[in-house]
Amino acid sequence: MSSRRKPSSRIGRHPSTTQDRIATVAIELFAAQGFEETSVDEVAEAAGIARRTLFRYFPSKNAIPWGDFDDHLAMMRAELAELPADMPMAEALTSALLHFNTVPADAAAMHRKRMRLILQTPTLQAYSSVMYEGWRRVVAEYVAGRLGVSPTDHGPRTTGYLLLGIAMSAYEQWLADATLELTDLLASGMKQLSDGLRTLDESVPR
Repeated sequence: MSSRRKPSSRIGRHPSTTQDRIATVAIELFAAQGFEETSVDEVAEAAGIARRTLFRYFPSKNAIPWGDFDDHLAMMRAELAELPADMPMAEALTSALLHFNTVPADAAAMHRKRMRLILQTPTLQAYSSVMYEGWRRVVAEYVAGRLGVSPTDHGPRTTGYLLLGIAMSAYEQWLADATLELTDLLASGMKQLSDGLRTLDESVPR
């Protein structure tokens, strides 16, 4: 019997850490007042903590919208490590991508606010690039482990960028059209990657 398994049906993201709770409070303020217009002191007050306590959880204001991202990356790394060794690479990466970006229905509105803030606030772009690099590294490490090469080799590094591109494209479309399902967009992007560019070639009118 094959040891392959279907992509995880569990809802992504385990119960919030303190960092995630602070981020939730902050995102509501940022959405209502604007990121630049909201001070760290206002976030701390709304979260019921001291300013110095907030900075024990976050190195800067720009880091707050990401919540406990390191913990979420650790979850993604663990999810990939649990996948069967004989699962096709594309299937394994699709499973991890969908699981990482799936949130409970009652958290979808907040997730939309978070991602709109992260993707559409110019001030956050430099910090976001650091977070994206950490995400790509998790993907590259998994691919490298499967191939027996270094995570910095061209293949694993390129795969990390490809998956990030799929995620970014899906989120941009999701934020632009509330009728779309994020997981559908992600799965469609992964299928296109898996099929190579054949699907694009077939869509060209003859």
